Amino acid sequence: MDREKRDLIISWATITLAFSMVLSENALDLFSFFEVLPIAALGVGSGFILHELAHKYVSIHYGAHAEFRAWDKGLMLVIVSAILVAFGWFPFLFAAPGAVYIMEHVSRKQNGIISLAGPLTNIVIGVAFIFLGVVFPLFSKLFFPVAWINFSLGLFNLIPIPPLDGSKVLAWNGLVWAVFFIPLALFIFLPGFFRF
Repeated sequence: MDREKRDLIISWATITLAFSMVLSENALDLFSFFEVLPIAALGVGSGFILHELAHKYVSIHYGAHAEFRAWDKGLMLVIVSAILVAFGWFPFLFAAPGAVYIMEHVSRKQNGIISLAGPLTNIVIGVAFIFLGVVFPLFSKLFFPVAWINFSLGLFNLIPIPPLDGSKVLAWNGLVWAVFFIPLALFIFLPGFFRF
């Protein structure tokens, strides 16, 4: 197995465990943890893996070689922040276990578009799972949390702080950044907008 695949699998597993802790009704309840584990695995599998592959393949579209690399400190921060969130001691999950590294030079606009590709993928997947939850309400307990995971990953990555995607999108075009960040933040945080 090559390094990129290994790093993606390790990062996927780490974020899955983290979201399982966050989604559990009780941080110390193993039954609740294992009950939400498959939901977290699907949410992170769709949200994290496809997010990173979107960065990679848009980079390739611009003629740049790009590969995902895990970040050891980031992996630890994912778990530590998940524990803190699960116990109510921290407001959000730090979900940055690594990044797609672009090996060649790209323009500011290209870098902005490459960076937007990941969160945009999360938004599209999130909308698709909400649609599925509405069309198939019997499975809404699966589809809505998967949508929430995708929206959360998209919003987190759009925070305009380096090295997150939002800083590169904002450096390219502030209006484009705002068009995606503000509605997503309202959708997740305003009461009544999105609850599962």
